[in-house]
Amino acid sequence: MVDPAHGVAVHLKPHETVPQIGQVARRAQPLDCIGTVKGPGETPNEYTFIAPDPERRVKFGEFVYYIGLADGEERPILGRVTSRRSVKLFPDSFMADPGVPPSEVAALLGYDCEANELFEITVAVLGYFARGLNEFINPRVPPAGGAPVYIADDTLLAGMLSKKHQGERGSANLGSLLSRPEGAVPVAVDVRGFTSTHLAIIASTGSGKSYLAGVLLEEMMMPHNRAAVLIVDPHGEYSTLQEMPNLPAFGEGNYRPRVRIVTPDTIRVSIDTLSLADLRYLLPNLSEKMHYQLGRAYSFAERSAKKNNGHYTLEQLLFAVRQTSEGKKDDDGFDEEDPTTGALIWRLQGALGNSRIFHDFENMELDELFKPGQCTVVQLNEVDRREQQVIVATLLRRVYQARMETSKHKVARGDRNYVPYPVFCLLEEAHNYAPANADAVSSDVLKTILSEGRKFGVSVGLITQRPGKLDSDVLSQCMTQCIMRITNPIDQNRIAESVESMGRDLLKELPSLSKGQVIVSGASVNTPVLLRVRSRITRHGGTDLDAPDEWMRWFEDGEPAQETREGALFVEKKVKYEEDGDVLWA
Repeated sequence: MVDPAHGVAVHLKPHETVPQIGQVARRAQPLDCIGTVKGPGETPNEYTFIAPDPERRVKFGEFVYYIGLADGEERPILGRVTSRRSVKLFPDSFMADPGVPPSEVAALLGYDCEANELFEITVAVLGYFARGLNEFINPRVPPAGGAPVYIADDTLLAGMLSKKHQGERGSANLGSLLSRPEGAVPVAVDVRGFTSTHLAIIASTGSGKSYLAGVLLEEMMMPHNRAAVLIVDPHGEYSTLQEMPNLPAFGEGNYRPRVRIVTPDTIRVSIDTLSLADLRYLLPNLSEKMHYQLGRAYSFAERSAKKNNGHYTLEQLLFAVRQTSEGKKDDDGFDEEDPTTGALIWRLQGALGNSRIFHDFENMELDELFKPGQCTVVQLNEVDRREQQVIVATLLRRVYQARMETSKHKVARGDRNYVPYPVFCLLEEAHNYAPANADAVSSDVLKTILSEGRKFGVSVGLITQRPGKLDSDVLSQCMTQCIMRITNPIDQNRIAESVESMGRDLLKELPSLSKGQVIVSGASVNTPVLLRVRSRITRHGGTDLDAPDEWMRWFEDGEPAQETREGALFVEKKVKYEEDGDVLWA
């Protein structure tokens, strides 16, 4: 293999490690020395070096290293470039005439521009990579002044930045390092990392967050993962994932991923799976007396349903409302026109009885929604916002309860709550389900899963374009972050407050990131990295409507001529009626 320290060919024995490679390379002629250490930086974790950099190779976010002594051995100490400033450029007199390029003045005077151009570059130290621990260890000793600094080559970075190799079990290849040519340094995130400690994808509108989510879902459906995934899709953007079973990239042997689309007209939530909080959320602006009576009726229906395997219908819930009324009863035990009871029944019938979603007997069964090797897309477009929140709350609560009961061996195969494998739920527009400074019935169950779900194999991914509108406690518990362009200062501050693992230097990049560029940090990578997202294998379903193109197509399809013809017939018909004496218009 190529020595990661200096680009020298070295043959490794099975027991040899990266530090030993550095020792061998130390004795070879360095090939990629780019600068010389000047001294420590402003913090103990930084140092500066001086470099001419005529080819502009040392970009912001680039990885460099020096050879340092750590634990008694010479090792490559990796760092990330955080800033650069000019310390020697053209003399000011060379720029006196805007019409004459400074380089021409320099050439006339025999001034070597490249030789006299110098930069002071600041580096944040990551440390040496301990393969056994699979993490960086900071030696906590700054490099000596005058030490050479090298550009880290692709081989070195590919082995250090990612916790997993591309195509390895538990890997998800999201793209490649932005500072290198496309594909030169692939970065694969650790699926175990974000399915244990949760994931957040944050980006402004149009930055490519849905595209990135599609790439992530593709990776999770690959033969080396075969995940059990559900995505809540409020815009109908992920239906193109149905292409996966027919594409060779996703097949291996007898394995083909399955994609199930749950359309709005097929969504069903059984009334007996609704909690009291769900019912109250569906019935806003209840009086205190209504709240009290609804609570009593719900408890009554729950107790009565135990005789029927815990099942009850809307009619039985309404019966419970009548039975728990404190108004006057007739001989059969029913209310005699109690206004509170009547109003509560009317509201329940309006919210549940007139809904196509809430049903007496039908339900979205967990074993149909969650299966290894299956991606389920629940489309919530055309669904009311409150109903969306209740659907999400019900699904998350049910799968969390099922995983907890299965893990504790309280249910067995054949039970509707039996889910014997971990699950991953990805929520688009997550700020709608856990809003900051606002009430939503889905917030509490989300917080429960984020804090306790890892014990039972329930993980979530949150996708949002407005982190400032997302509950800060929810965001802070997502330990893997994929952050794309963010321009809003409030959103930037929320990220700075909630995302602990990202280096402060990378936060400066958020407004300037282009579409498809992402900062990945946290538990699924060894160090924060800037990536360009790979191309999707399936088509992207979240493209914006091209209004000018649609306007032109309307004319090209001959619609104006058709409207003219229809208008002429309309006028002709009107005149005819008037000639017949049948006046239809004044």
